[in-house]
Amino acid sequence: VGASLSGYIAQTHGDQGLAGDPIVAHFSGTAGQSFGVWNAGGVELHLTGDANDYVGKGMAGGLLAIRPPVGSAFRSHEASIIGNTCLYGATGGRLYAAGRAGERFAVRNSGAITVVEGIGDNGCEYMT
Repeated sequence: VGASLSGYIAQTHGDQGLAGDPIVAHFSGTAGQSFGVWNAGGVELHLTGDANDYVGKGMAGGLLAIRPPVGSAFRSHEASIIGNTCLYGATGGRLYAAGRAGERFAVRNSGAITVVEGIGDNGCEYMT
């Protein structure tokens, strides 16, 4: 979700094109792979649910916020809410996840800011 929108914004306005006047979208449920891939500045994606691998891959800007549904039976700090290899190669933007991330979190991250409640093995490798 967000790849086509971010591509259009980057092509038309640059990778931080709408940072001052963001497009905000809200989703619920389970997002497949690559939620918020190549997210451009000015795109805010809010997900109530969970997401698979590669969340925020190549993200240049904007915001991704993922939280469990109200009344979830699990404790967010004990459960994964996003999959493996999230923020791979990200250069900017923010990711907030109310839960844990899988393995290889933020590998090759060189500018994204993030808050998660724990990560799997081999996180934050090769950051510059």
